[in-house]
This record gives sequence, structure tokens and C-alpha cells, in this order.
Amino acid sequence: MAAVTIRNLSEEAHRALKVRAAQHNRSAEAEMRAILEAAVRPEGRLQLGTALSEMSRKIGLTNADVEALEHGRDVRAAEPMRFE
Repeated sequence: MAAVTIRNLSEEAHRALKVRAAQHNRSAEAEMRAILEAAVRPEGRLQLGTALSEMSRKIGLTNADVEALEHGRDVRAAEPMRFE
């Protein structure tokens, strides 16, 4: 697990963080983790797998369709481009 050090945090911000942590019955460290997690991974974020699954259901794509696409694609290695 990664560790993060926050330098030059004002005393006011540190106090406010401690108060907020106490309101949530957490340590200051746990509160900082919760704040960072919420900031970088919001609940309404787009999840690519879910979005693709929903799109395929909307258009009626079946497993058989996906298998047909896989069988029809060219699996040979691509030829490198030549700039002559």
C-alpha cells in the first residue's frame, strides 16, 4: 500500500480535518483516506465494462454475435509500415 506525506498543511486545515474526522468517528488519517478516495473515485464515475455491457444489451448483441465477430477477425500479425 502506498504512503503519502502532506507538507505545509496550515494549522487551520489540520484542525478542521481533526474536527471532521471526529464527526465521522474516524482518525485523522482515516478521514484523509476517505477524502482522497471520494475525490479520485466518485460514485457517479463511468465504469467502462458496465457501459459497454449496457450498450450491447441495448442493441441486442448476443454472445453468439460476439463469437461470430471473433471468428471473422484477422488474427495475423500486422505488417509494419514502410516509408520508402
